[in-house]
Amino acid sequence: MSTLQEGAAAPPVETKTDTEATFRLADQQGKSVVLYFYPKADTPGCTTEACEFRDAIEDFRGIDAEIVGVSPDAPRALAKFKTKFNLPFTLLADEDHKISEDYGVWAEKSMYGKKYMGVERTTFIIDKSGKIAKIFRKVKPAGHAEEVKQALAAL
Repeated sequence: MSTLQEGAAAPPVETKTDTEATFRLADQQGKSVVLYFYPKADTPGCTTEACEFRDAIEDFRGIDAEIVGVSPDAPRALAKFKTKFNLPFTLLADEDHKISEDYGVWAEKSMYGKKYMGVERTTFIIDKSGKIAKIFRKVKPAGHAEEVKQALAAL
């Protein structure tokens, strides 16, 4: 598991989206990208986080920033989540958790005394040149969109 640092080049991302289209991070050059990793679509924390990004989408568009969510869910589950909560941004399927591993967020977790592997809720701001400008680790969903907005504004 790699530990990425701010200032490093963002690892490449190429995967299926919620619409089964192919998403490539390289195609986003010239825009800031908020790449946020979340454990599972349509669970309470992930819904809170996604809805906060949804509610602030105009602010992010106003500063030329793309919101992109990443989870180990299949495209169909992502499409359902996106429709249910009217999410106006792209969700990426990381079914083999390769992207999560490349970004160092696939980690051992523990719930009710059981250990398992899963996504550690983390957000990366990738600048217009493809470098990691800011990393938010162990994100608390409530209030996170505002925190990201302020960090983007400070870049």
